Amino acid sequence: MGADRVVFVHGSGSFGAAAWPRQHGLSIDFDCLYVRRHGFSATEEPAATDHGRDQAIVADALGGGGHVVAHSQGAVAAMMLAVECPDLVRSLTLVEPACFSLTAELPATAAHIALMEPLYAARDAMSDDEFLRAFVRRVFDADARTPATGDARRDAARLRLQSPPWEAPLAIVPGVPTLVLTGGWEPLYEEVADYLAGTGAIHRVAPGGHRPHDTAEGDALIRAFLRADRTRAAA
Repeated sequence: MGADRVVFVHGSGSFGAAAWPRQHGLSIDFDCLYVRRHGFSATEEPAATDHGRDQAIVADALGGGGHVVAHSQGAVAAMMLAVECPDLVRSLTLVEPACFSLTAELPATAAHIALMEPLYAARDAMSDDEFLRAFVRRVFDADARTPATGDARRDAARLRLQSPPWEAPLAIVPGVPTLVLTGGWEPLYEEVADYLAGTGAIHRVAPGGHRPHDTAEGDALIRAFLRADRTRAAA
């Protein structure tokens, strides 16, 4: 029997294998694939969010089935696929999941939506750079750098095209073993994690901001969860 398949689904920043630098070593024990969501390319023009296309990309990568590790907005398509095709997804690891449609009525998520909704409503009248600056200011309370390279300009254009996560058609939590990994820096993501923990998920915190999987502690938690599931399956 071959190694278990693990499909990695990126968020809204870097994509493919570049989004998972700490996890490359998992290829020693697992059959790892690092997908690119719809509209993410180093050469093609960015495209708007398409959850259906993202699900199809992940499903195709899973083949006969396996584990899914997803970050931020990538967690939306991962969860939707696990709900629709539970036979394909053996386990879910959700890193800082932007599954805000599940928690839209809870305090931190509601405050985030109230802050961000006017920005998304005005984005068609904004340049990519204007949207990027406003987005970073609202989400991270920081100033964004002006995109100076072709890749950076594509990233800014892609960000403006992404659909608000709270509008994703996600209302049901899949009944598969799930690890939720957060960075402990933002109540918004902790609220989503607590909600999922209430449905049976394991919630762990590894200080590392929005990318806790880039830390040694976060990476170790992901590896331990994947190996524990393999041990349970063997037993």
